[in-house]
Amino acid sequence: MLLLVLITLGTFLFMEAITWCTHKFVMHGFLWYLHEDHHQPRYQGIFEKNDLFFVIFALPSSLSIYFGLKQQLFFLAAIGFGILMYGIAYFLVHDVLIHQRFKWFKHTKNRYLLGLRKAHKIHHKKLGK
Repeated sequence: MLLLVLITLGTFLFMEAITWCTHKFVMHGFLWYLHEDHHQPRYQGIFEKNDLFFVIFALPSSLSIYFGLKQQLFFLAAIGFGILMYGIAYFLVHDVLIHQRFKWFKHTKNRYLLGLRKAHKIHHKKLGK
């Protein structure tokens, strides 16, 4: 059981490197057409093309959990749960806190969170690939 917990946590941490590489080389690379609207001023609407990356990341997580549990390959399910946990954390930090797509932390006075939001805005100043 401890090994499965460590695999889940290790996957969670490893996802930061995967996400960084994906953002740099895929989102700002050959799939820029999906990510581009994320760097544009907000339009009125719930979804943007960039949200398709949620599906792209959800697929390996879902499949790993499903086949890991079905085939009793619990290490594979642990990897899937690590990806899922990272996805939830990423959603809360990136979409909720930074971009405020949901107004849950709208009035925060926390200096770290405000600095995080400001640093991300610097990234978004560049509108091109």
